Amino acid sequence: MPSKTLSGTFAALPLLVCLLWLPLAAKGQERPNIILIVADDLGFGDVGFNESTFPTPHIDDLASGGMVLNRFYVAPVCSPTRAGLMTGRYPDRFGLRETVIPPWRDFGVDTSEVFMPEILGNAGYQHRAMIGKWHLGHSRKEYHPMSRGFTHFYGHFNGAIDYFTHKREGELDWHNDYESSHDQGYATDLLADEAVSCIQKYKGDAPFFIYLAFNAPHSPLQAKKEDLIACGFDPGKPRFSHQKDYGREGRGNTKEQTYHAMVMALDRGIGKVMKALDEEGIADNTIVIFHSDNGPAPAYAGSSGGLRGHKFQEWEGGVRVPALVYWENHIKAGKRSEQVMGYIDILPTLADIVGLEVGFPNALDGRSMRTIWNGQKDTIERNFYLGCGAAVNHRWKLVLESGGNPTMNVKEDVLFDLWNDPTEAKNRSNEMGEAFQNLNSWIKAFESINPPMEVPPYHIGKEGFQAPKEWNIYDF
Repeated sequence: MPSKTLSGTFAALPLLVCLLWLPLAAKGQERPNIILIVADDLGFGDVGFNESTFPTPHIDDLASGGMVLNRFYVAPVCSPTRAGLMTGRYPDRFGLRETVIPPWRDFGVDTSEVFMPEILGNAGYQHRAMIGKWHLGHSRKEYHPMSRGFTHFYGHFNGAIDYFTHKREGELDWHNDYESSHDQGYATDLLADEAVSCIQKYKGDAPFFIYLAFNAPHSPLQAKKEDLIACGFDPGKPRFSHQKDYGREGRGNTKEQTYHAMVMALDRGIGKVMKALDEEGIADNTIVIFHSDNGPAPAYAGSSGGLRGHKFQEWEGGVRVPALVYWENHIKAGKRSEQVMGYIDILPTLADIVGLEVGFPNALDGRSMRTIWNGQKDTIERNFYLGCGAAVNHRWKLVLESGGNPTMNVKEDVLFDLWNDPTEAKNRSNEMGEAFQNLNSWIKAFESINPPMEVPPYHIGKEGFQAPKEWNIYDF
């Protein structure tokens, strides 16, 4: 039977748990501040703690001072990961699994879904800032971040904005709460600076929550000149061949050089955030979580770190991403956890930590990982649904031929022993009946979900679309 507690196993099929939210004391101590940092299209092999070919010193400092989450899973594309992160529920439940929400789409996450900042607000988190890339609906006021529990929004509705002009589809997509923002500067720097400003404003007032969703290193490939120079840019050499998605400004001699410069800016921004926490004297009472939203885009220069596949695919390289959690004096430094966990687990874990020991209006698919993070346990047995006919557990991974992801070209059911075959090279489906049946049943349960509405394919509605002026489409 599914449990109605945060530490139990949540239902595999829809179930409403109609209980009150009660702001309980967090284990007899002051609730911690929370900073959730999400990178965009950063591959498993794009960070130093996973043996990147280029340095990420500030991210690596967090990893060495906290816990590396070595088996952290997400959806293979952006909006589904962000939706599951905010709700603690698989995005299949609200029709957002196989594609993102493009600029021309009148679609947002179902407003009956309860978002993380709403829940944290009930736990006494007075300040709840969404900084960066939203990508969960922009066509109606009810989809706006400040209609979903956030008290402040600074950033952009859409993905793939220009890092310098802050435009998408030819119109400014940069906002401060409900107003257009004409702030000048490189997008990654502006987002980091806003996070620092919020830390300085919020400290000591009440526990705060900051969701810092960088657009980096997602396309267009654009970097600041000083970062390109630091990565070896030579203005006397020809640049890589021009393609629209790479952007017109801020390009290095190669895609790799520009990509590395973009990651450098991301890493520097995270360093600014951690420096602000130290300077304000609140680092020891702030949980910092970092992960990417999916694997590296295949057309650019990101690395899956030897894992099979990339963004858009349920192979490990598309859904297993760099991740860590840092909480000074609460999480043992330098540990690397092999626990299977992911985006849907962040909400129940945080709710458990802050003392919300009650159910939620919608049953969660995620599970609390508090006992993993604090070292009480090494392993919690569980299956994790990856979407499109794929699921994984501590040892095994199953991908069904019927899953329907055309980018994977799966012609038969494939089962992998990830302990001995992390690159998914040998199909064991004919050898391990029990492991196959276990994951197959789990997949089938989620494949049977029929959401009340579903986002159409990406391209529908693109032809003839004109973006609204400065993406101001609300009647406020």
